[in-house]
Parts: sequence; C-alpha cells; structure tokens
Amino acid sequence: MVYLIIQGNRHFPMGRFLLLLLLCGGMSSAQAQVCISGTVTDSSGAALPFVQVYLSGPDKTVMTGERGGFSICNLPKGEFILQAKLLGYRTWIARVAVQDSSAAVEIRMRPSTSTFPEVVVYGVNDSRPEETANDISTLSSAAMRESGALTLSEGIAKMPGVALLSTGNGISKPVIRGLFGNRIQTVLLGLRFDNQQWQDEHGLGLSDVGVDRVEVIKGPASLIYGNEAMGGVLNIIEEKPAPSGTTQSDVSMRAFSNTYGIATDAGVRSSKENRNWRIRAGMESHADYNDGDGRRILNSRFAGYFAKASLGFNKKRWVSRNDYLFSLSNFGFIMDPIQLSLPPDDRLSRSFEMPHHSVYLNLFSSQNTFYRDRSKIKLNLGFQSNNRQEQEGGSKISLNMLLNTFSGNFSWTRDLSEDAELSAGAGTSYQTNRNAGSRTIIPDANFLEASAFGYARQTKEHFAAEAGIRYDLKNIATFATGNINTDPFSPGTDILPFDRWYSSVNGSAGASLFDNKHWNVKANISTGFRPGNLAELSSNGLHEGTIRYEIGNIDLKVEQNLCADLSVGFECKWLSVSSSAYSNRFFNYIYLAPTSSEYLGFQIFRYLQKDALLHGIETVAELHPEKLKRVSLRSSFCAITGKTDDEEYLPFIPARKITAELKLRLLPLTGNQQFSIRAGGEYLFEQFEVDQFETPTGSYYLLNAGMNWELQKPKNNFTLGVSCNNLLNEAYYDHLSRFKYFGVQNMGRNISINCKISFN
Repeated sequence: MVYLIIQGNRHFPMGRFLLLLLLCGGMSSAQAQVCISGTVTDSSGAALPFVQVYLSGPDKTVMTGERGGFSICNLPKGEFILQAKLLGYRTWIARVAVQDSSAAVEIRMRPSTSTFPEVVVYGVNDSRPEETANDISTLSSAAMRESGALTLSEGIAKMPGVALLSTGNGISKPVIRGLFGNRIQTVLLGLRFDNQQWQDEHGLGLSDVGVDRVEVIKGPASLIYGNEAMGGVLNIIEEKPAPSGTTQSDVSMRAFSNTYGIATDAGVRSSKENRNWRIRAGMESHADYNDGDGRRILNSRFAGYFAKASLGFNKKRWVSRNDYLFSLSNFGFIMDPIQLSLPPDDRLSRSFEMPHHSVYLNLFSSQNTFYRDRSKIKLNLGFQSNNRQEQEGGSKISLNMLLNTFSGNFSWTRDLSEDAELSAGAGTSYQTNRNAGSRTIIPDANFLEASAFGYARQTKEHFAAEAGIRYDLKNIATFATGNINTDPFSPGTDILPFDRWYSSVNGSAGASLFDNKHWNVKANISTGFRPGNLAELSSNGLHEGTIRYEIGNIDLKVEQNLCADLSVGFECKWLSVSSSAYSNRFFNYIYLAPTSSEYLGFQIFRYLQKDALLHGIETVAELHPEKLKRVSLRSSFCAITGKTDDEEYLPFIPARKITAELKLRLLPLTGNQQFSIRAGGEYLFEQFEVDQFETPTGSYYLLNAGMNWELQKPKNNFTLGVSCNNLLNEAYYDHLSRFKYFGVQNMGRNISINCKISFN
C-alpha cells in the first residue's frame, strides 16, 4: 500500500502508482526487494535531470538521470519522507508509506524565486515542516557562507528570533528568544553536545565544516530533548551521503578582508547501494579585527582545525551511521582594560601568546535505526571529550577543565494506523568534570541523568496534533576542589561539596492546521526545566573574562518554564508571510546579581532566583511579484521583553530588530546556473531596558550587499560568492557584545569571498 501527501500551493496529478516486485540477488523468491522509483518533471512535463532526491530514515540520496528517472532500492518497509531539490525550483516534499510492495511516484516541480524549508527533524521523527506543532526554522550552511558569516554561530544569528552573545568574533553563542547557554540545547550527531556553556565567555565553538544545515526549534522542547532544552534546540545536521553509486569530492575556500582571515575545507564521500563513507577536514585562521573607526581590537583573533569521518551502512532492516569528529580551536580574549593598552604585535599576527582559550573536542557517535513491519527502534550511543584550557600568560595553564560525556538514547515508534503513531523512549548520560589547572572556578563533579518519555502524533489531510509527557531525574555530586572549598579567606565559604538529586515532569501539546495551498496555523504549549549548572551552584572565584568575582548558590531550586506559542503562515504565488507570538513564563529563573561587597578590588556577584516572564513576536514577509519573477524582497521584525515579577529587566535581552533584503536574479530562474545580486540592511533599535549591571546601547543601521553565482554541470559544480557586511563601516556597539564593557566596538566593514568546486 502506498500513499502520498504533497507540500505545495496547489494539487497536481500524481501519475500512476506502479507495483514493482523486484528480486534481490541472492534472496529467495519470497523476499521482495522494496524500491521507490519514479520520474521528475517540470510543470510542463519536461524531464528534469540531475535532481537530488533524498529519502529520510534510510538516509539515501540519488540523482535523476537525463530522462528524469530515479530509483531507491533495498528499503525496509515503513513510512518515509521523500524530498526533491533542484537549483531554481521549489523544494518538493511528500510522505511516502510502503507497506508490502514497491512504489512509483511522479514528482512535478515548479520554478521558484524563494527558498523553502527542508524535511525537519523533531526528536525521533522526520516530518514535513507543517506537520509539527513546533516552530522550527532551517538554515543551510551554504546560505550562511553566502551571507559572509565568520562562524557557525554568526550564521545562525541571521535567522529571525535568533541573536548572538559574543566576546569578539570567535567567542560567540546563539541566543534564541532571549535565552542562551544552558537554557539552549545543542544536538550534534544525534546526541546532546556539551562544552561548558555555563560561562558567558565560552563560545559554541563549532564549525560549519561538513554541516548540511542547522534547525532551530524555538521554545521549550524538553519533551523530546530533555534537560536544558527549555529555551530551544540547535539541531546541527551533517551533510547527506553521496548519491548511491557515486563518489563525490569538493574543496572550498573563503577569505575575509577585515580579519585577513582564511578558511578552507575539503572532503570526499562515496556511496554504494548499502554502504557509504566520508572524510572531511578544514581549518580557519583570523587575525584581529578592526572596528568602524579603524581601530584594531588587539587579541580578538581566533583559529581552528577540524576533521570528520563517517561510515554508514544499510541492511534490510538496519540503518547505521557512525561518526567521529575532532576539533582544536583557539580564541584570543580581552581579560582587562590593561590588555587593550599593550604594544600591538604585527597586524597579520596569528600568535596566541596573549590570553586565550584552547578547546579540544573528540566526539564519537553511532546512530542506529531498526525497522519492523509497523514500528522502528532508534538507538544512539556516543562519547565526547571536551578539554577547555584558559592560558592567561606565563608558563602555566590557568584553567584546565576536562568534561567527558557518555550518553545513550533509545526510542520506539509504532504506527497505530495510517495517520497515527506512538513513540516511547528513554535516555541516560554520565558526565565527569575535572580540573587540572593552577586556578579553579568550578568544582570537580559527576553528573548522572536518566529519563523516560511517551509521545503521540496524529496526521490527517489538513491537520496534525501531537502531545506527550516526560520524566527526568538528575544527580549532581561535587567534590572538594582547590580554592573553591579550601581557601579560608575566600568570600564564598558557604560553597561546600554536595550530592543532590533533581527531578521534573514535563509535557507538550500542540496542533497544526494546513490546507496544502495557502495557510498554516500552529499552536503549542510546552514546559521545560533545568537544574542549576556548576557555575550557578558552586562557583567561587574570579572570572577575569567578566572582571567580577562570582559565588554560586548550592540551594538553587530547579528552574521551570511554561511557554505558549502561536504562529500563522500564509503563502500564495507572490507573497509569503509568517508571524509568531509567544509568552514564556519562568519559575525560579536563575540570574546573577551584584552585591555591595568586593574581593581584591573586584565586585562580588551572587546567583539568585526570581519568577520572570519573557514575551515577544517575530514576523517574516517575502514578496516575489508574479510579473517580476526575478525579483524578491524579504523583510523581518523581532521584538522581545523580559522582566522579573518585581519589574526588573532580565540581562542580555536582544534589541528590537528590522531587516530587509532585495534580491535580483540576472539569469533565468531555471537552468544549470544562477546569478543574483542582493542589497539589504539591518536596523537595531536602542536598548535601554537593561539589567542593573548592563550597559544600555544606542540604535544603529548596517548596510549589506553581495552577489552569488552557481553553475551546475554533470561532472562538477561551481559556486562563487562575494558578500560585504557593514558596507558603510558603521561604528557601533551591539547590545549582546560583551566587549562593550571595555569600550570596544563591533567589527567594521568586512568583505568576504566564498568559492567552492564540487567534483561528481
């Protein structure tokens, strides 16, 4: 039995459904080889060659031939998402269920000037974007590079509702609807990624090398992802396997004028019918940046080295992907105002003799899916080792923290009917944090987590509903460590080792209405939670990066939130509009507050708790006139307010922001090449709604421009892009830049060049 549900602005004939009973070599006649095959055409019926057709779940990609035909074989029985992509055409997405036979489909694509979301991943399931009640936005790594982003975090910050908390260009982390750090969970290679995000000057530290796209889930997602997903999730999706039966390689290079930076990576990937592999390596190196006044910001440099390897295979009922990731990153940072007055070294210097972070990451992951007739089981196992060193000059390493994480997730999904499914799962992780440096600011500790959840979803022709519940249990045990617990002259004598259990029950319920033509309305209510992190619970030391002495609070309660979210989307031939409004209620919100005391001349800060409320709106509109098919205009507006119940503003709330971009395509919409130019701007309003130790910032406007050329041929593809950000060289302070406390402005004009060659 086969059924399809199509994403599009209008229905169109699906063609014939054929039963293909093919026998596998070496299989008995009673064992049928399940395939999905078909043709891809344009709206006039002409065949489209070189279309990328991707089947989620089995994680298989094929390319259509000269007559537009394709075939994906050796599939388990089940329900999958089929996606077709081609330059200049709207992405085609359908749900395909194959129960006891093979299937043939006809894919008809139509030209488009806009970009459209891909298949989205929410926990254990892949889905069409409109079939989930969650607000999920997608951004490809290609789009990030086209925009001239220096880092993965900066690229994500281009999305509506996402901002960037930064300590220079290299040290940065995304802020989703006013939340960041341990309130945002990062998922990498199917597992929760942890690299000491409790500190403001600890950046995300991940590269876009080998990344296909990033999905941002806005709002609590603790039901599926658990602890720390109370503000949202960054799901980093790795590049797909090469099309079956092919070997592909590519090399790319980027250059940045402001930092005299260079970044390059190269990779090879190969795929056979039931096996695939890839190897990829890259590096980046940036000197210090100049602000809008031409002032060099000494020691804002950063560099990194990255390597990835994957091995995957498909058995009849078992799909496995196994990954290894290594990275070494160095980030220079300003420790105090004295550093700003030091004699500068050579303008092009990449030396890290001055204060800097060195972060080593090793990550192993095995993602496995086992298919049964009407169910599937997912088992993800992994280990990650994160070593963060802080060198402040001299011969000794000041901070040296090693965080090891062992984790595993199990889920079972059962099809109750053609349009309903039930999922249940459990997860566990064990972490150890150890200090080996001359200075400690958080204690040695062990963490143990366990969880269980249940989740149900039903999808009709124009309606999807989902709901679930989850229970989490977490143990934190700290140990006597260095000056934190043994210095009798320390002001934090109340910080003692402890062993404590935390538990929480969370849930989510939501619905999505869609007509497959114009409208999509989503409503969702969900909860999230997290215990305090090590810094909030047990820090007792001087943080030079923030120029303050911080003392934790071992009696902090579990932080809980309840969020309601409503979004409406409308789309027609010439206009796309989406708008979201949300209200996020926090109970026992953890925050850092100054005291009237000092230690060694540094002001003492302590962690406290209050109830709080964050609420805001996001609106995105894209105009693509039917009579001016090569022109598109995209604009967005975001605003958020955060206050405690006693009317104190929360820290690090992004300023209100308006963006606009006009894009003109100078070649036909379809064909094997595209050439476009664009110009746009960002206006950020003044932000005077600040916490008591924050600095207000004024408004500013940034003008951006760029061009992009893509050429696709049967044997190779070529991409060339030029981007200029802050074209007018504006001198400004971003409100979420921690450099502003030193009187240091953000980066001035930056011209970047992006070049990529792929060999098929």
